[in-house]
Amino acid sequence: MAAPADPKALKEDLRRRMDSTMETLKKEFQGLRTGRASPALLEPIRVEIYGAVSPLNQVANVSVGGPGLLNVQVYDRGQVKAVEIAIRDSGLNLNPQTEGQTIRVPLPPLTTERRNELSKQAAKYAEGAKIAVRNVRRDGMEQAQGWKKKSEISEDDAKRLEKEVQTLTDDYVKKVDAAFAEKDKDIKSV
Repeated sequence: MAAPADPKALKEDLRRRMDSTMETLKKEFQGLRTGRASPALLEPIRVEIYGAVSPLNQVANVSVGGPGLLNVQVYDRGQVKAVEIAIRDSGLNLNPQTEGQTIRVPLPPLTTERRNELSKQAAKYAEGAKIAVRNVRRDGMEQAQGWKKKSEISEDDAKRLEKEVQTLTDDYVKKVDAAFAEKDKDIKSV
C-alpha cells in the first residue's frame, strides 16, 4: 500500500534534494581555479599509494602559502614523489617543486583564454545544477498528479501544491544563477 498523500513531507523532500544540488554545485565551483590560491583547487586530485588510489587530502595537508602558492605537506616521506606526480599529471597545468616533505605548488597567473575556459566550465556546472533542480520539480509534479488521480487530494490542493513546487524551483534556479554570477565574477577578476 502506498503512503498517504503528505504535501508537507513532499515539499521538505524536494527542498532537501534541491539543497543537495546546490551543495554539489558549490563543490564543483571550488575545483575551478580563480585568481587566488585555495586548497580546494587540489581536492579532485587522486594519488596512487600502496596500490590504492586515495584523495590527496588523505595523504597530505594542503595549505595556502601566499596569494599564488599552495603548500602540500605529505604525511609519509616515501610518498612525496607519488604526490608530486599526481599534482603534475592532474591536468591543472601546475608545476610542483619538492623541498623535503613539502611540495610547493606555484600557481601561474591566469591568461584571458584560460579565464574564459573556466567561465565556460562554470556555466556547464550551473546548467547541470538547473537540470537537476528541474528533475526534482518534475518528480514533485508527478507525485501531485498521482495523488490527484487517486483522489487522495482535491484538484484545488493539487494545483496549489504544483504552484508551490514551481515557486520552490524558481527560487533554486535563481540561487544557481546567483552562484554562477559570483563565480564568473571571481574567475574573471584579475
